[in-house]
Formats: sequence, C-alpha cells, structure tokens
Amino acid sequence: MNIYDFKAKLTDTSEVPLSDFKGKTLLIVNTASACGFTPQYEGLENLYRKYKDNGLVIMAFPSNQFGKQEPGSDAEIKEFCDLKFKISFPLFSKIEVNGDTAHPLYKYLKEALPGLLGSKAVKWNFTKFLIDKEGKPIKRYAPTDTPESMEEDIAAIL
Repeated sequence: MNIYDFKAKLTDTSEVPLSDFKGKTLLIVNTASACGFTPQYEGLENLYRKYKDNGLVIMAFPSNQFGKQEPGSDAEIKEFCDLKFKISFPLFSKIEVNGDTAHPLYKYLKEALPGLLGSKAVKWNFTKFLIDKEGKPIKRYAPTDTPESMEEDIAAIL
C-alpha cells in the first residue's frame, strides 16, 4: 500500500485519485483558517511556487477537529485561502484526521509515520507529512515546524 491507493475530494467536490500525483513529491498538511499556525499558508505557498516546477505538490486538508478552528464550509474555506493567502496548491474538502471517521488517507499516514512516542494521532492543525516520488511517506513534521524549516528536506528529495 502507498499514497496512490487513496482518493480525496477537492473543495469543488471533484474526486481526485492520488495516483494522479505519481512521480511528484507531496507535502500533505491538515489546515485550519482560525489557528495560530494559519499564517503558515504563506510559507506553504512560497514553497509551492519555488518548487512546483521541480515536482512539489502541497495538499491542504482542512479539519475542524482541533479547537473548532475550521468551522466554515468548503466554499468559505476556499474563499478565505484565495483572498488572504492566494494559495495556488490543491485545497481539499474538509475532513477528519483522527478518530473512527478519519479520512482513510490520514489513517494510513498516521500508521506509516507515527508521532512523538509512537502516537498514532495528529495532535493539532498544520501537522505535515512529506511523501517521496514513489508515494512513500518519509517524514512527519510538527505544527510548529515552519514551511521554511522543511525546505532543505524537500529540496533534497526533489
């Protein structure tokens, strides 16, 4: 099993097989619009613009599971991201990342790359997962890890 076995819906409700991203380096992030880490959208967009032509795809998955910091609809989330941060990377439909109703992609990512002390949960918004060109999860980053702090790792596997 790898990342290409999953599908996810974009904010426009179109379903995308992640196999469409074969051969790309992926950075998968659970996001929220009203979080102290929300300004990371700017750094994520900067990384995306700098490296997208080299094969980087950033994938944002909004979630309302942490402090109810993403209460809006998919359309409201997209409008916020477009207006405030002008993101150009894929923004997916709001999902759950923990619990029985967690998106299958996140169940897989948490199993493949457990957190601190082997925790299988995502602890907060803006947890990030780096996926190599073969679809294998290779590194998990904490919410406090800024996009800029990950640039060296990303550039190394592009």
